[in-house]
Amino acid sequence: MTTIPTLTTERLTLRAPRLSDLDAYAAFRASDRARFVGGPNTRAEAWMQLCAIIGHWEFRGYGRWIVTVTGDDIPLGVIGPMYPEGWPEPEIAWSMFANAEGKGYAFEAAMAARDFAYDTLGWTTAISLVDPANTRSLALARRMGCTPDGTFDHASFGTMHIQRHPAPEELAA
Repeated sequence: MTTIPTLTTERLTLRAPRLSDLDAYAAFRASDRARFVGGPNTRAEAWMQLCAIIGHWEFRGYGRWIVTVTGDDIPLGVIGPMYPEGWPEPEIAWSMFANAEGKGYAFEAAMAARDFAYDTLGWTTAISLVDPANTRSLALARRMGCTPDGTFDHASFGTMHIQRHPAPEELAA
């Protein structure tokens, strides 16, 4: 089994999913907040999705982490690099739970995930796919320096806007 690394930022810990995260993850997937990522979903569907997060690590060698405040293991969201079957290219993905709203956690964790993708995985580019109605995710992508780069039509999620992250050399300049 792949060992999922733990990342830390100034305030956050990005760690491997655990069975104890299921209640928080299922609550998110059952909520209206999940409408931008294929939800709402049942608890059984949330279970399968949480298992898929771990499976992505095994198949690709990278994936999304559960985000928590360091020292407080309450799940706040799911963020990380991913490249599911059928995606146009690798993505920095994020979904934050209601208890994390408006605190800058998504930005802090997404920046750490992008740094990991560039510095550890050696990615030279990344996208984030954003539902055009998801104004908060669009604002996060813009805050991260992303620029619009077309659209992607997905059979389940519909038309999503491609947000292109600055390349590593652009960030270094």
